[in-house]
Amino acid sequence: MTLALERTCTVPEVAGAALSVPLVNGGEIGYANLDHAASAPCLQRVRTAVDEFLPWYASVHRGAGFASQVSTKVYERTREVLRRFTGARSSDAVIFTRNTTDSFNLLAKCLPRETSVVLFDTEHHAALLPWRGPRVHRVEPPRTRLAAVSAVDSALAECAPGPRLVVLTGASNVTGELLPVAEIAAVARKHGARIALDAAQLAPHRPFSLRELDVDYVALSGHKLYAPFGAGALVGRADWLRAGQPYLAGGGATKAVQRNGSAEIGVVWNSGPERHEAGSPNTVGVYALGVACEALSENWDAIREHEDALLRRLHRGLSSVPGFAELRLFDADVDRVGTLSFVIDGFEPGWLAAVLSAEYGIGVRDGAFCAHIATRRLIRHAGGEGQQAVRVSLGLGSTEEHVDRLLLALRQIVARGARWEYGKVDGRWAPTPDPRPLPDFLA
Repeated sequence: MTLALERTCTVPEVAGAALSVPLVNGGEIGYANLDHAASAPCLQRVRTAVDEFLPWYASVHRGAGFASQVSTKVYERTREVLRRFTGARSSDAVIFTRNTTDSFNLLAKCLPRETSVVLFDTEHHAALLPWRGPRVHRVEPPRTRLAAVSAVDSALAECAPGPRLVVLTGASNVTGELLPVAEIAAVARKHGARIALDAAQLAPHRPFSLRELDVDYVALSGHKLYAPFGAGALVGRADWLRAGQPYLAGGGATKAVQRNGSAEIGVVWNSGPERHEAGSPNTVGVYALGVACEALSENWDAIREHEDALLRRLHRGLSSVPGFAELRLFDADVDRVGTLSFVIDGFEPGWLAAVLSAEYGIGVRDGAFCAHIATRRLIRHAGGEGQQAVRVSLGLGSTEEHVDRLLLALRQIVARGARWEYGKVDGRWAPTPDPRPLPDFLA
């Protein structure tokens, strides 16, 4: 069993690339997955690797059985894969979690007392909500990268004495724009602050390095990284994590447990990563995450070329759709991953998404994308009046045909409307009636 699989130097293949979905007016069409930012499809290489590993799956740590030893080796070796993938320092801890949300909630529990936290109020809820209290400084993001750096500088200068942490996204899940992480990290260092990077949307699209960016922590999710098996990771400096109270109380996090008197239970907690990994871990998910990280690392040039070409094609086409307005953090063009949100004057985003799905077999996201403050503010800046938008997010499962189909569909919808009736069903737009049967995998 090895995580070091053969180098391919091409765009990795996703499972389900040939998936067909039913259309509301009859027939089927190949599914155009333009919703990678929510959950990316599984890499075929990950699927194959998991199938090969499953017969060996057993309990990890403290198991004498041969399968347990194999599983333990896979689990622990994946920490090194994550350390390489994130460009971490040799002394950094790698803690396996469920996802980015789980990682930031874990880190929040480990902050030293009286820590001040600085972050933009337009962060994804996973990075926005775990930090509470009077020492949390939520900054409204300016419209230029330089002004964003200055805003963090000013906020840090106003913090009370004590530890300081800047929480920052690498790539916006609403607009795809990359934030000036290295520049903000330099400002944070000037104030003696640490930096926690939300790489949920950055990691599937760009290589990055904790050391080169000079940040202290990074959180990421397997389900964004083409490994949808329920694992994520928090990688970063070990001291705060070692000193913090265990994230969960239970087996695996303990070194020793004993009775102290008639009622008290004495616990000696582990000090390594297992301190925050109580309970039986998601070994299969962890392995899948490691395989996905290695597959992406071997193909970054091809991945970026593929996604950049699709994004250019998408931008060119959308600019000709009547009433189209794009949501953007910054006034000037900046580097970005393949995510783009927009509104079309006169068309409700939820209705648009339902029509695209039912009549064209296209999957997009509508709503406020778990970044309500950001989405609403950017809609207003784009000249819109609503609180929701449509998001298109490209990835390894996207093709030129998918982009062209979306552009054609939007032009047709704007010109002549829908070809089916739609209404609200449980609060969401849906075809009425909807003759498309859903597969029942639990039947």
